[in-house]
Amino acid sequence: MDVELGLQQADHTVVSVCNADRAIDILRAQTVDLVLTDIDMPGSMDGLELAAAVSDGWPPVKIVVMSGKRRPTDEELPPHARFMPKPFSQSQLLQTVSVW
Repeated sequence: MDVELGLQQADHTVVSVCNADRAIDILRAQTVDLVLTDIDMPGSMDGLELAAAVSDGWPPVKIVVMSGKRRPTDEELPPHARFMPKPFSQSQLLQTVSVW
């Protein structure tokens, strides 16, 4: 499923970036409600490191970490982050992002 399209179809505004460094730039420049990240991604940090940076620097921002390869341990996820295993349906995605 195309995550970006699924969120847009549910009337969410989506800013898509290619790596964690760009995500941090966006967080510094504008208000963001949710960061949805894969564990495996290019750049100077992976999705778990991005989740930790978001949790530390922008505590109100919700975080969803996803992966089809591995499940992070409780110690790897920031306290308020949620994990979503891949593959998932659009309804599972929308349910996860609307939990808060």
